[in-house]
Amino acid sequence: MNVSTFLPSENWVKAPAQRQSILVAEDDALIRQINLETLAAAGYDVDGAEDGEAAWDLLQMKSYDLLVTDNQMPKVSGVELIRKIRDARMRIPVIMATGYMPAEEFEWHPWVQPFTIMLKPYCHEELRGTVNAVLYANAGQRAVGSLSSIFAPVNQLKHLKPPTASIPLPC
Repeated sequence: MNVSTFLPSENWVKAPAQRQSILVAEDDALIRQINLETLAAAGYDVDGAEDGEAAWDLLQMKSYDLLVTDNQMPKVSGVELIRKIRDARMRIPVIMATGYMPAEEFEWHPWVQPFTIMLKPYCHEELRGTVNAVLYANAGQRAVGSLSSIFAPVNQLKHLKPPTASIPLPC
């Protein structure tokens, strides 16, 4: 099962007219740069953080509309970052883009589940489509059909194995 199976086509969800800000937390410099360039080209205001600790610092200084985070990062993991966000009662949707599914942590601590998960490797179109869909859903706008059918619950993704390649690829 691939998360992209649950994503709408890019024609279905368009980027909002208002420029929204996104924080990308990724310890791999190449992946972080590709994600930043992809989202900037899609019209978003983007900032990058090299680990969860740097992302947490940026979240304290600036308000973001969305966080896209890896999980396995030095200093503060993606799950630990989400836990900090929830503990601080910040209302920011989170996309976890990771090669490792922390399903066991989500079972033990369901309040740290992100809005959705993208398993690496993913392509630029999947990143843009997921970001658009999450921002659209978070804005509370009425979509055609049920958005809950677009995203797979974390417990249904447990059987997925981490892929070997992790760089976002063109679709």
